[in-house]
Amino acid sequence: MDCSDLIAVSTFRSTADAQIAKGILDDAGIASLIRSDNAGGMYPAMSGADLLVRAQDIERASEALQMRQRPPR
Repeated sequence: MDCSDLIAVSTFRSTADAQIAKGILDDAGIASLIRSDNAGGMYPAMSGADLLVRAQDIERASEALQMRQRPPR
């Protein structure tokens, strides 16, 4: 994955939340990466975590994440 082609599809409060969302994208067949600066793991709550996808996958990724957030009918 070319890093210059990556866009943040969403930002999460923690890397754990970002990992869950990454799993949703993995299930949908969308490659993604998590970017987080937490001082090498020493301060996990220091900053949020961005979930990055390729520019061409941004729409599919957004839809996949929104589908999981909708309440069941």
